[in-house]
Amino acid sequence: MKTEQVRSNQFVGCLNNEGYKASLEVGKIYRVIVDEEASKNGLVRVIDESGEDYAFSANRFYPIEVPKPVEEVLLAAC
Repeated sequence: MKTEQVRSNQFVGCLNNEGYKASLEVGKIYRVIVDEEASKNGLVRVIDESGEDYAFSANRFYPIEVPKPVEEVLLAAC
């Protein structure tokens, strides 16, 4: 049986910040904090504008893959 590897650094782009305009910016890339329990409930945990991690509805985001140099810059900014 093949096991799927979870990438340690995952990112999403924000598509909708309705009701969370202070916490999320549309079009911004956010780092995902892997949270299996949140995922089971249709949520994704991200580091928001406050610098803290919160769970939001997954349909507010789109998962993206970034090239390694971009990933390094994004992680350094966190």
